[in-house]
Order: sequence, then structure tokens, then C-alpha cells
Amino acid sequence: MFDIERWQEIFDTIRKNKLRTFLTGLSVASGIFILVILLGFGQGMQNGIDAEFKEDAATSIWVWPNRTTIEYKGLNPGRRIQLRNENYEAISSANKEDIEKASMLYFPRGTQMVYNNDLLVYEVAGTNGNLQSIENEFLSEGRYINETDVQQNAKVVVISNKIKREVFSHLESPLGEYLMISGAGFKIVGVFGEHGENEGEEERVFIPITTAQLAFNGADRLNNLNYMLPEMESFEATIKKNDEFTKELLSYLKQYHDVAPEDERAIRLWNPIQEAKRFYTLGTAIEIFFWVVGLFTIIAGVVSVSNIMLIVVKERTREIGIRKALGAQPWSIIGMIMHEAIFVTAIAGFSGLIFSMGLLEIVGPEIEVDYILNPSVDFKVALSTVILLIGAGALAGFFPAWKAVRVQVIEALKEE
Repeated sequence: MFDIERWQEIFDTIRKNKLRTFLTGLSVASGIFILVILLGFGQGMQNGIDAEFKEDAATSIWVWPNRTTIEYKGLNPGRRIQLRNENYEAISSANKEDIEKASMLYFPRGTQMVYNNDLLVYEVAGTNGNLQSIENEFLSEGRYINETDVQQNAKVVVISNKIKREVFSHLESPLGEYLMISGAGFKIVGVFGEHGENEGEEERVFIPITTAQLAFNGADRLNNLNYMLPEMESFEATIKKNDEFTKELLSYLKQYHDVAPEDERAIRLWNPIQEAKRFYTLGTAIEIFFWVVGLFTIIAGVVSVSNIMLIVVKERTREIGIRKALGAQPWSIIGMIMHEAIFVTAIAGFSGLIFSMGLLEIVGPEIEVDYILNPSVDFKVALSTVILLIGAGALAGFFPAWKAVRVQVIEALKEE
């Protein structure tokens, strides 16, 4: 039931102690403000990490050969490893239930690319159609390399958006045009693009892997093996599956190429999800740190509310004694003190929440630095924090209120 007299008492007390109430509310509001801003930047880090790793499929695995560094089975260190078609086929066949996409790359040496008698300085790569998904590339025009191209050793090529801008700007579409690669004509069938601002992959043109090996004396040599695993029901399960697959993959390749099991440099592997795991782990630790800092800041504000209410009880000791002498019930006195504590805490908490959420809404979209993108916070989480704060404010007011009801009437009436 709304008690107007009680609210009048609360506002009278606040008016009499404006500076004290303001400073108390400021400490509470700043606690919520700091917590929400920290949580916002924690989410911004999560957004930034997601953006950094979306350029390639998160569950992709890239393998390339290097030189051995350890003597093994009578073979000297420094031996260069050469991946073969057989490696790709054996791994793909043995793990077909665990692999979502599989691809390979072969980079012919000494190729020359010409268009309209102009020499083009771009890299030629042989692959199959699955590379598009593994590289997370998108098609702007036409199509990508497909299985028919691979089976028929087709002379087709897929170029990038960058090459289209730099070489074919005079045309509405480059589809159907021919690039001369080491004297052989390759028909342009598609244009691809890379997500994000990284155009490194757009320095390449792609042709069917079989055509690259056959036309440019590649035999059965490969430069890269590329795999993409399906995402599991949880991040932890995906990490576990990824670990199992990479261990089996490295074990097979080392055994096939007579590499010492402890030689970690002979066959190199890049695994985006393992990189993501490190960043997510760091992000989680930072988020926990932010919560701890924010909560301690809020606790400091709640403690200041409790201290202020103790002062209020001290100042109103005589009044409380008179109330008790007139028959006021203990819970009436407790409610009087707690109402003021809850009111100050709630107003300050919501003020800090509104200001911090507004600041993130205005400034957040403009922030784009490495691994921090669009800091924001879930409104439900922030609101729950304020509700928790109000509960803490009620608790902060209860103890001074309990002290108030224990005041003896005679001693209270003697208080000046």
C-alpha cells in the first residue's frame, strides 16, 4: 500500500542532505556504469574475435610440407617433404565420416599470365571446388571450379574481384574472356571475393587441380592439404574432434614420409580453431576479470549506502525513540530506513544503467580496433545487475535499520 507520509519523510531527509545523498548515489551509479562499460568491451572483444576468424572457416585445417629437422631411419635432417595426391586421397577416404570438405592446392612454378598482350603478375593455383567453402570465399559472378572441371582437366579459371577491378575494368563482366597461362588459353567462368579487408587471397587465380598438375608438369605433387570439419554441438566438442583429427593426420603423414614423431617442423599445420581457442580462453578470463572489478565497484557503492544509512540512524535516534514510545512496530521502523536505502540505490543504479547503455549505443558502433568490434551489452544482463544491486541496497539498509529498532527508548530520548 502506498504510504505518502513515508515518502514525504524520505524526500525531506534527502533535501536536508543533498550533497551526502548525491555522493552516495554517484558511487552506486558509477559502479553500475563501470560494470556495464566493462561488460560491453568484453562483448566487443568477442565480436572482434569472431570477425577475425570468419575470413576462413573456423573448423578448417591447413597442412603444408617443410624440411625435416631430426635424423630418422638413417635419413639425414634437412630433407624436404613432398605431399602427394595419395596423401590427400588416403586421409579423405579414412576420415570421410569426420570431414565436411576436403581440398588441395598445387602452385605451378614459372607460369606466365597474359591478357591482351599485358603480362599479369598473379599467382596460379590448382584446386577443386571445396576450397571455396574452406576459404569462406563468396562468388560475385559465374561459378567456381567444380568436379566436372577436375575430371575433364578443363581449361577454366576463376579470378578475384581485385583482378576484375585491375584488369577487366573496361568490361561489364569478365566471364567468357580468356587468360593465357604459359601459352594455354583458360576461359574465365567465375569471379570470387574474400570476406573482410584482407585481399591477400585475391592475388590468385584458380584452375582445376588436375589441369594444373598435367599442364605444368606437376605430376602428383601437392603444396597444401586443406580440410574442414563439421561443427559439433558445442565449442568444446568441436575442439576435441579437431584435436583427434589433427593428431591422426600428422601421425599418418609422418609415418608415410618417414618423419620422426617428435619432429614438429617437418610438416606444418595451421588450425584456426586452435587459435580461436586461445583467444576465447583469454577473452573469458578478461570477462571474468571485468565482472570482478565491476562487482567490487558496486560493493563499494553498496557499502557507502550502508554507511550513510548508519549515519541517518544516528541522526534520527531521538525520532526513532519517540516513534517506539508511541507504539511504532519494529518492522515499521525497519521499513522506513530500508525504503530510503532502496530508493537511493534504485535511482542511482538505473541512472548508471541508462547512461552506460546510451554511451555504448552511441559510441560502440564507431569502435573498430584489432579484436574489439562494436562493444555492447545484453540489456537483460544489465537490468538483472541493477535488480541485484537494488537487492543489495535493501540488504545494506537492513542492518542499520535493525540497529535502529534495538535502540532503547530511554537512551534514545536522551539523545541530543
